[in-house]
Amino acid sequence: MNITYNELRQIKHRLPTGSIARIAKELELDEQTVRNYFGAQKYKEGDVANIHRQPGPSGGIIHLQDERIINLAMEILSQQN
Repeated sequence: MNITYNELRQIKHRLPTGSIARIAKELELDEQTVRNYFGAQKYKEGDVANIHRQPGPSGGIIHLQDERIINLAMEILSQQN
């Protein structure tokens, strides 16, 4: 899946409080790994999040190899509505 960096950050910012912890728990990941997936770069505490970033408009294009995190984030957002 390809998404712009800005779109990915918008999704993260729309998530309700506690969503990062929920995603990490449900997918058995470190919370920092989930944060790294959404654009953080604190790899000392979390793993690389299976994304590839290419320069371009809107912050660049992000290729998400593992879509489990984004899918769960979108599910959480749909439950809000």
